Amino acid sequence: MLSPVAIRRWSWVHQWSSLVCTVFMLLLCLTGLPLVFHHEIGHLLDTEVETPAMPANTPRASLDQVLAAAQALHPQRVVQFASQPEDGDALWFVTLTPTPAPTDDFKSIAVDARTGAVLSERPVGEGFMHVMFRLHVDLFAGLAGKLFLGLMGLLLLVAIVTGVVLYAPFMRKLRFGEVRQHRSTRVKWLDLHNLLGIVTLTWALVVGATGMVNTWADLVIQYWQHDQLSALLKPYEGQPIVPAIERGPLQHSLEAAQAKAPGTRLSFIAFPGTSFSSPHHNTFFLRGNTPLTSRLLQPVLVDARTAQVTAAPQLPWYVTALLVSQPLHFGDYGGMPMKIIWALLDIATIAVLGSGLYLWVRRKAPAAATQTPSTPPGKGQPLVATALTHGKHTA
Repeated sequence: MLSPVAIRRWSWVHQWSSLVCTVFMLLLCLTGLPLVFHHEIGHLLDTEVETPAMPANTPRASLDQVLAAAQALHPQRVVQFASQPEDGDALWFVTLTPTPAPTDDFKSIAVDARTGAVLSERPVGEGFMHVMFRLHVDLFAGLAGKLFLGLMGLLLLVAIVTGVVLYAPFMRKLRFGEVRQHRSTRVKWLDLHNLLGIVTLTWALVVGATGMVNTWADLVIQYWQHDQLSALLKPYEGQPIVPAIERGPLQHSLEAAQAKAPGTRLSFIAFPGTSFSSPHHNTFFLRGNTPLTSRLLQPVLVDARTAQVTAAPQLPWYVTALLVSQPLHFGDYGGMPMKIIWALLDIATIAVLGSGLYLWVRRKAPAAATQTPSTPPGKGQPLVATALTHGKHTA
């Protein structure tokens, strides 16, 4: 049993960790809600690319044809990445940029994988979903924004843990989930705040923790490149980017990579000189075919000139943890039922955060408003309930 002093200390930590992060958590919950349904919203807004129906045995265009078709639209640009959607291989998305170096100036071209025909040039950096995504990921502030949101995620975890600690003494004289309808509006909101908080506890912990991990993605990838990739690429250190005219057929490189990791599917390709490759390699990132392994990547480095596999390193644990955290955060690994559950829990969390703000605003409410006439403070109700009349609340 917590002492009165311990309750006050836990309550102070809970109150201020909650207050500091609440506005940003509300923003993340509100922007995260449409992101759960980004595919469905894309179809509704007609921003998703659809491939024409063709027989399953339709021959496929070579990767070289696909990239040539995309680059013909912007011949002054270079191909930085090429990827395929998770739900099929009938489509290629080709990213074109002025140089191989990281940049926000890029074009995304959708090409039919069977015919090599350009289907569309997807708008990049505009539209409702782009705004929601950037607000959710980095507040339009790049790495600094991501790390700041990671700090807010850490404060959320502190608020959740301290709220759980305070929940037991608060509910000592109440039935689980009870909302005292005969009490003041503030007490009703307090009971609702506690009920929704404990119901969404596991989900909030999972989403908060995975969201915090995702904010470290840039740093994790950079460390992996420095820690492991740099050793593999040391023989090529200082060499210039292999000119496009000197590169071997990309289709041969793709086939060599797939032969090195049988039973996998392509996720994306990073071309020479880009942030996920070296000046001398086409780097293929392959994923498995099971629900778990489909979220894990196997990099295969293929010499851009000879189409020979140079290395296929296993990803370290910290990159694997990052990859696993992403589907857990967005709830996009269980189809529509999982998305609906994620959305309902998101809405419940918005109610928890909103009620917490309300309780803080009403923290100076008269003590009499939170007591029944027959029950004096400190008798027949938890210590933390008495503390609430003096400006503290629990979750």
